[in-house]
Amino acid sequence: QVQLVESGGASVLAGGSLRLSCVASRFGYNKMGWFRQAPGKEREGVAAIYVHGGRTWYGDAVKGRFTITQDNTKTTLYLQMNSLKSEDTAMYYCAAGLNANLPLSNDAYNYWGQGTQVTVSS
Repeated sequence: QVQLVESGGASVLAGGSLRLSCVASRFGYNKMGWFRQAPGKEREGVAAIYVHGGRTWYGDAVKGRFTITQDNTKTTLYLQMNSLKSEDTAMYYCAAGLNANLPLSNDAYNYWGQGTQVTVSS
C-alpha cells in the first residue's frame, strides 16, 4: 500500500498562483498524477508524470498554466498552478499508478489521496 497526502490547497483570486504538494509513504509506482473534481462534475485528469524518465501529460484545460514535477526521491509530487481561473475551482487529488498506461485516466491509478481544496474567486 502507498499512502498519499496532499497539501497546498487554498482560496485565491483569479490570476493568482498556487503550488500543491503530495507526499507518498513509500516509493513503488510507475506514474503519479493530479486529478480534480468540481461539484456536480466527474473527476478529470489534470496532469501526470512517469516517475522513470519524467515524461509529462496535461489536460487541455490546464496546458500552459500548470506544471507537474517530482522531487529526486520520486516520493513528492508537485503541481504548480499559475493564471488560475474560477473554473479551476475543485477538490484536487493526488494519485499513483502501478502501470505506465493511460496517464490521465482515473481507472489507471491504484492509490489516491484524500484531496485538497482549491477555490478561485473572480
